[in-house]
Amino acid sequence: MIRNGHGALGGAERPVTGGRRDVRVWCDGCYDMVHYGHSNQLRQARAMGDYLIVGVHTDEEISKHKGPPVFTQEERYKMVQAIKWVDEVVPAAPYVTTLETLDKYNCDFCVHGNDITLTVDGRDTYEEVKQAGRYRECKRTQGVSTTDLVGRMLLVTKAHHRGQEMSSEYREYADSFGKCPGGRNPWTGVSQFLQTSQKIIQFASGKEPQPGDTIIYVAGAFDLFHIGHVDFLEKVHGLTERPYVIAGLHFDQEVNHYKGKNYPIMNLHERTLSVLACRYVSEVVIGAPYSVTAELLDHFKVDLVCHGKTEIVPDKDGSDPYQEPKRRGIFCQIDSRNDLTTDLIVQRIIKNRLEYEARNQKKEAKELAFLEAMRQQESQPQGESDYDF
Repeated sequence: MIRNGHGALGGAERPVTGGRRDVRVWCDGCYDMVHYGHSNQLRQARAMGDYLIVGVHTDEEISKHKGPPVFTQEERYKMVQAIKWVDEVVPAAPYVTTLETLDKYNCDFCVHGNDITLTVDGRDTYEEVKQAGRYRECKRTQGVSTTDLVGRMLLVTKAHHRGQEMSSEYREYADSFGKCPGGRNPWTGVSQFLQTSQKIIQFASGKEPQPGDTIIYVAGAFDLFHIGHVDFLEKVHGLTERPYVIAGLHFDQEVNHYKGKNYPIMNLHERTLSVLACRYVSEVVIGAPYSVTAELLDHFKVDLVCHGKTEIVPDKDGSDPYQEPKRRGIFCQIDSRNDLTTDLIVQRIIKNRLEYEARNQKKEAKELAFLEAMRQQESQPQGESDYDF
């Protein structure tokens, strides 16, 4: 188990006063392609109690009820564990949330977003805990979903392979990705993410480096923040006893310059929240310069600059972007022993493209059927319902 926040005491822990028993909160889910929407749900859930336990479903359970996951269960377990508001991860959590599960882990209630999660036969997975009054709801984060991200990657690959501008046909495809014919519901699909200063404040630790901390700087796109990034940052965080890790995120135009195609898949604002949610990161520089300059090193009083084993692309003038930290003798290359990259994730999606599109269509069809059943139930006079809840 990894404690919440940065370091042993945890950046988001709250003291328990007056001998009161901790309020233990349960969340569960697939957490496939973990993004800032998942992190925001877990942040909200953690704020409802003192200790957050997160159950993560197996590949087999997800394939049965939804379709194939993008990431393996081991990758998904570790991604959730890296979110700083999570106190404990339960692998192989059951897909349907029961009172038995809550009692097993001494949880007072479970928390889920204000969308719906259905079993393979179309039943609400939280029905039992809702009836028992041990269910709480948090706001779903607008502008991002796993469905949306898979769609972006499929659309990106289709566009850059042809090297053409987005056509009207392509735009129509983008708007209808993964939709069942004629279907639209409140939860599946694409909406625009709008960044606010309040959201950044909610995700940021607010902690400044203290005397004795080792200030470590890393930089990159951190696009589709994934397990490869987590393994790298965990290694960096473990280099010293008191690390203060600053992540510099490059502007979208800069990422596109060295990554090409239609990268980044996530814009700078989205990438900022994804990285801020990681327990190994203390601070984020939004729109960091590509080259690590003397001014940047001096401003943040950087002790060490780290880079992974990925290729270092020269700056626009052909210079080494790490020339200054190398000159100062503070550059360190880290081998995370994880070769996963954003490109490889996109390749996974391309390989299973038809399966993912079918998964999204099946998911929406179930949700629409559930909504229609609920509407019919609500429209019937009391006592004439065909549904027993």
